[in-house]
Amino acid sequence: MKKFQPVFVAVVILFVMVMIIPTLLVMPNQEQAPLAKKDSKEAVVKTSPVVQGGVVAVFRANTQTVETIPLEDYVIGVVATEMPADFEMEALKAQALSARTYIVKAKMNEPTNLSGGDVTDTVKDQVYKSDAELRSLWKNDYQWKITRIRQAVEETSGKVLTYNGQPITASFFSTSNGLTENSEDYWSSSLPYLRSVDSHWDSESPKFNSQSAFSVADVEARLSVKLSKGAEVKEIAETAGKRVAKFKIGDKIFTGKEVREKLGLRSSDFTWKQKDGQIIIDTKGYGHGVGMSQYGANGMAKEGKRYKEIVGHYYSGVEISEASAFLPEFTAQK
Repeated sequence: MKKFQPVFVAVVILFVMVMIIPTLLVMPNQEQAPLAKKDSKEAVVKTSPVVQGGVVAVFRANTQTVETIPLEDYVIGVVATEMPADFEMEALKAQALSARTYIVKAKMNEPTNLSGGDVTDTVKDQVYKSDAELRSLWKNDYQWKITRIRQAVEETSGKVLTYNGQPITASFFSTSNGLTENSEDYWSSSLPYLRSVDSHWDSESPKFNSQSAFSVADVEARLSVKLSKGAEVKEIAETAGKRVAKFKIGDKIFTGKEVREKLGLRSSDFTWKQKDGQIIIDTKGYGHGVGMSQYGANGMAKEGKRYKEIVGHYYSGVEISEASAFLPEFTAQK
C-alpha cells in the first residue's frame, strides 16, 4: 500500500485544486453583484417601471422638427419650464402629476395638430425645454434647479390623475383672482373635476394685480368697435369664479375670454376705464383660471399640504393612477 501513497496524495491535491480555485475566482464577483445590479437598468425598472419606457414625439417650434423624448425626460422639461424651480417641493410634485397626465391623455387621443408630433413645445400644449436649453437658460443655477425638478418628477414617476378611471384634462395656470373657474365658463365643455374652488393663496403672487393701457384707436381696431362718446361700456354678467362672463361695448357683446384674448390681458377678471384718450384696464390673476393655480399650489405647500392634497383641491374628485394602465408602452422596455 505504501508504494501507492504518493499517487493517492497527488490525486487528492488535484481534486482539492479543481474544487476550490473556481470557487475563489467566482466569490468576489458574487459579492459585487448587488452593487452592479443597483445601477443596472433592470434595477431602475423594478423601482420605477415607467422611467425607462414610453416616448413622446415633441414638435420643436424653433427648428420645425419633431424630437422623440423619453416620457419622464419630457415631464422634467415641462415642469422645469412651467413652474419656478424654487417653488415648494410638494407644489413641484403636483405640477409633475399635471404635466404627465396631460401627455398621457394626449397620447391616448388622436393628434390635434399637423406638426407630426404628439404635442408641440409651446403654450398650445405644454411649454417644454430640453436639458441643453435649461443649462443655457439657468447657467450657474442649473445644478440646484434641475436637482429639485428631477426629484419632484422621480417621486411621482409613472403616476397620473384620473376621474372615473380615465386621465383628466389636467389644465393649470399661473395665478387666480382668489377663485378658480368652472371649465364651461372659459371653454365650451363642463368637466366635473374642473370646478370653481377657493384659491386665496394667490393674493401673495407677484402676478396677482396688473394694469394695461391702450389707445382708443388700438382697442377699436382689436375689438372692431367704435368707442364714440356716450357709448356704453360695462360688464353685464359674471362667472362663478368672479371673472367677466359678458362685456358690452356699445351695441356689441363680448365674452370675457374674447376681450382678454383680443387685448392680450393677463386675466378675464378685469375692470375698464377711459381716461385722457386711453383705455386703462386693471386685471386680477394671470391665466385662464381653470384647474390648478401654480401660485395657489405653492401657497398650499407652504402651509404643509402634500401634493396629493393639492391636486385633490384643484381637481375635484380625482384619483392618482398608474400611467401604464392606459398606455402599455409606458412600461419598462428591456
